[in-house]
Amino acid sequence: MPLECKENISTNQHINPMKNIALVMGGYSGEHEVSINSGCQVYEQLDHTRYNVYKIVIDRAGWYWLADNGEHRPLDRADFTIQADGQTVHFDLAFIIVHGNPGENGVLQGYFDLLDIPYTTCDFYTSSLTFHKGYCNPVVKSFGVVSVAPSVLLYKEPAPDDLADLVADLKYPLFVKPAAGGSSVATTKVKSPDQLLPAIRLAFTEDKQVLVEQCITGREFDCGVVGTKEGKIVLPVTEIIPIKGHEFFDYEAKYQGFSQEVTPAECSEEITKKIQKVSYRLYNMLNCKGIVRFDYIYDTEHEELFFLEVNTIPGQSAESIVPKQARAMGITPAQLYQMAIDAALDN
Repeated sequence: MPLECKENISTNQHINPMKNIALVMGGYSGEHEVSINSGCQVYEQLDHTRYNVYKIVIDRAGWYWLADNGEHRPLDRADFTIQADGQTVHFDLAFIIVHGNPGENGVLQGYFDLLDIPYTTCDFYTSSLTFHKGYCNPVVKSFGVVSVAPSVLLYKEPAPDDLADLVADLKYPLFVKPAAGGSSVATTKVKSPDQLLPAIRLAFTEDKQVLVEQCITGREFDCGVVGTKEGKIVLPVTEIIPIKGHEFFDYEAKYQGFSQEVTPAECSEEITKKIQKVSYRLYNMLNCKGIVRFDYIYDTEHEELFFLEVNTIPGQSAESIVPKQARAMGITPAQLYQMAIDAALDN
């Protein structure tokens, strides 16, 4: 039986001791439905005896409070408040679970900073940087803690004659992806020059900037890190193994069962410790907060770890990677989200 949302606001003169949490989901990207799914999973895990939790949906048609009866009730974007039982509800915390724009790119964080509402994710600066792969990769490379694949950032769609010059220093196969985006939407593995232009055009349908990146062959690993009041917890490592003809961890592999996710990863202790150490250092160096996941490729031939990307708002559905990693460590989803809330309120 699903937990019921504590919607009632006390009508007497006493202050309600329960904090109001806005569980913010949805967004403007192709990950909208994924975010809704994550948000509903988080909603069921939060302690409703301790918090009044309200599902707030970000949609291009409007922002609204999704009440438990399914009604869409208006939200005042001027101060991020809603009306419940004739009372104005102000929020003590925003639990952001919006994948992509505007949750993962820093836009919501800047908005909540202006309203002085704490939130559970990285701040505006870190979110903005890490969301844009073309900007984040050079910064991570400069840290000197992990390798980064060679790449070229395209700011506008080039004419076909220009392509050879633009990617001349890269070796096929290549990955072509939106520079700012998630869940491998509009990402293509390109094996020959004739496939390059269609892949670039596809990526430009999702973003105004496109990253062309040299493919690194090897094993794909993910590692979550959680910031708590007491310190940072590095979670077990997961190996991603695409199956059924999927050569990389694309959208279908992520959300339609076309991959095998092994947690803890069946790899040497040396590789595991390397990935966890790098994840811990990147979390600190990028000034991350909340629940973050780092993705890597391990080049088995040269025994070299390559950074892929940072997910500052990773999926939180029942089958998502980070909740699985937490469970493997003996941390329930409810405990995981409580850690994020406590850390955000403490900050």
